[in-house]
Amino acid sequence: MNATGIVAGGIIGAARQKTLSPRQEDFLQKVLGAFTTFYGLRLTWMSFSGPFGHIMKQLCILLVSLIAGRLLGRLLRIQELSNRLGQTAKQTMEEAVAGRRKPGDGFKVCTVLFCAAPLGIVGAVQDGLSHYYAPLAVKAVMDGLAVMGFIGLFGSGVTLSALPVLALQGSIALMCGLWLKPFLEARGLIESVNGVSGIVIFAVALVLLKLKRVALADYLPALIVAPLVASFWR
Repeated sequence: MNATGIVAGGIIGAARQKTLSPRQEDFLQKVLGAFTTFYGLRLTWMSFSGPFGHIMKQLCILLVSLIAGRLLGRLLRIQELSNRLGQTAKQTMEEAVAGRRKPGDGFKVCTVLFCAAPLGIVGAVQDGLSHYYAPLAVKAVMDGLAVMGFIGLFGSGVTLSALPVLALQGSIALMCGLWLKPFLEARGLIESVNGVSGIVIFAVALVLLKLKRVALADYLPALIVAPLVASFWR
C-alpha cells in the first residue's frame, strides 16, 4: 500500500505541472492529522477489554511500557540517529536546489525519509499482527504527496524509493505475521503491543497537526517492552 502510494504520487507529480499551494498542503496535513488521531486512538481503545480492574491494569502496562521504551530509545539514541538522517536528506535537497544535484540523490533522500519514518514501522507491525492497515494507508498518502514535490526537484528516479519501502515494510509485516503473532497470541500479549502502537500513531498526529514536537523514534522500543511488561505483570 505504501509503495503504491509512492508510485501513484510519482505518476501524478510527473503529469501535473503545478505543485500544491501552501493552503492546499495545510488542508491535507490537517485531514491526515485527523485521520491519524482517530485510527491511533481507535487501536488503543480496541486493545482494552474485560472488567474495569483489568482495563486499569492494561492502562498501567501501557504507561509503563511507554516510559520504559522512551528511556531505552534515548539510551540507544534512536531519535538522534533519525535526526542525523533527516539532516543529511535536508542538506542533499539544499544542494539540489542550488544546482548541485547528483544522479541517485532523489532515490537516496526518499529512501531515507520513507523507510526511517516511525509511522511506517509501526504500521507494518500492525499490518502483520492485526491486519490493521489504516496507519499504512495514511503514510501512503503522506509519501505520495511528498513524491509529488520531490519529482520536480530530483526527477522521476524518486519513484524507485517504493522498492526499499516495499522490502522493509513487507519483511516486517511477514515476520510479525508468521512468527511473532502466533507467539504473542498464545500468551495473550498481542493487545499490549496494539495499545502502545495506537499511542505512537496518535503521537504522529500531534506532529502532523503541529500541536507538539514528539521524539517519535525513541518510542519504538516500547513495542518490544510492552509484551515483556505484560508478561512480567501477569
